[in-house]
Amino acid sequence: MAVEHPLATPAGDQSRIHDIGYRGYDGPRLGRAYARMSLYSQTLRGSYGLGRSVKSKALPMLLFAVMCVPAAIMVAVAVATKAHDLPVSYTRYAIIMQAVISLYVASQAPQAVSRDLRFKTIPLYFSRPIETADYVQAKFAALASAMFILTGAPLAVLYVGALLSKMDFGHQTKGFGQGLLSVALLSLLFAGIGLVIAAVTPRRGFGIAAVIAVLIISYGAVSTLQAIADAQDSTGAVPWIGLFSPVTLIGGVSSALLGGTSAFPGGHGPSHAQGAVYLLVIVGLIAACYGLLLRRYKKVGL
Repeated sequence: MAVEHPLATPAGDQSRIHDIGYRGYDGPRLGRAYARMSLYSQTLRGSYGLGRSVKSKALPMLLFAVMCVPAAIMVAVAVATKAHDLPVSYTRYAIIMQAVISLYVASQAPQAVSRDLRFKTIPLYFSRPIETADYVQAKFAALASAMFILTGAPLAVLYVGALLSKMDFGHQTKGFGQGLLSVALLSLLFAGIGLVIAAVTPRRGFGIAAVIAVLIISYGAVSTLQAIADAQDSTGAVPWIGLFSPVTLIGGVSSALLGGTSAFPGGHGPSHAQGAVYLLVIVGLIAACYGLLLRRYKKVGL
């Protein structure tokens, strides 16, 4: 109940102070680091529907299962046939499953940022104590972590299965480490691209369609151009064409620098020097995505 407090004012002035019962917060101030970590945790959990409805859990959990089941089948076949090596290398697995990975990014990148844009809650985040860089870092790290879980889990299944079937420990451990480096780069690159595209529009449907178009159409176009170049004996152009698709960028680094096999037409993957160029392009794209997100949210938060 409001309480009026009369003020000592000149005659005729009816000014009043109304105490409507708001209380000041006198608890601990946990600061920016805690706010950033809370935003990271919330976004990571949301990427798999945790803490949300069953409907929200269905797609990410289904895609996670789709990523892991083929790995489990490969392990079962390798054990049954007493094979000395896995049918697919660790660095190749994510490239084979790139359609599933692209669908996951397309579905979860808008979920991470579109609702904040649609409901115009960004200025509330930036009021205090969190800043633009904190928000972008938390969202970027959370989606990249979710991607790493999605792509790293099947590699762990392959690795455990290989050890249980008594394959060479040193060889499998080296391949597993190279595979983890490959999917770490993939996770950062795909998360950055997905967030930049999703941050353009508050409409989740548009964001999903745009991310799918960029990732899948670019891969199809680049693969087609590489096949044409290979058919016309322009094999030197095949690795350079691979610079124009996120999927072929990761595949090129994996084959040139991480001991993977090349999926390019005719096996004309990049050389070690070209692989270094691929790596620089990936790092540059990740940095560019981060910079674009910072610029976008500085404008939105005004």
